[in-house]
This record gives sequence, C-alpha cells and structure tokens, in this order.
Amino acid sequence: MIQSIMRDIFFLSQKSEPATEADRQVALDLLDTLKAHENECVGMAANMIGVKKRIIVVSMEPINVVMLNPVIKKKAAPYVTEEGCLSLSGSRKTKRYNEIELEYQDLNMKNHRQKFTGWTAQIIQHECDHLEGIII
Repeated sequence: MIQSIMRDIFFLSQKSEPATEADRQVALDLLDTLKAHENECVGMAANMIGVKKRIIVVSMEPINVVMLNPVIKKKAAPYVTEEGCLSLSGSRKTKRYNEIELEYQDLNMKNHRQKFTGWTAQIIQHECDHLEGIII
C-alpha cells in the first residue's frame, strides 16, 4: 500500500529499531511507496513512511531491492556531493564513499554481504543515515 511521506524532523531524527519477519508488510508498503515516487526518488527508509524500523528500499534499475537491518561494514574513496530528500525541501552537501560493503537481510530474513559502488552506494548510504536519525 502506498503510504504518506513523513516530513516531521523530530520523528525523522530518531534511530530506527531492528526489523523482524513481522515487518514484512512495512517493507512491501515501502516498495509500493517508492514505486509511486519513482520520478522523484531513488531510495527510501521506513521512517520516511512513519515506521521506525531498519528497512530500506533502493532503486537498482530495473528493480527495487529491499534491505532489512543494513549495516555498512567498510567504506572507501570518500567524496563530497549534494543530495536532496523526499522528506525535506532543498538539497545539502554531504560526505559519501564511492565503495561500500554492506551486510543486510532480504525479505526472507536471509543474510547477505555485498559490495556496492557509485550511485547505488550513495543511495544506500543516504538511506542508512535515515535509519540512524541522520538528516542531511
């Protein structure tokens, strides 16, 4: 189900709680909501739809990928960029890394460890910041 976008800075600045199998519907709602905003958004975190759970979805053309409990384990090649966010107006400068290694679980709670680079790595870092209550 498509959900409303959360814009409350106080809510968005709170850390998210671990996701469990019981949060599957939240992940599916997040996928639906990202799809509904695909012209203006390439990733979302569950707190952007009002749920403080460690769930993100990332556009990896041609599919959107759900990641539960993502944790960035390694970072390399820092750079400064400017990002916007569907929950905020305008854009802001931020530090990102061109290469990351991520541990996460899929919708079936299966563990994964994967390397990402470039634009996809940047999206993942932005969404992981949301889970920590970090607002760019």
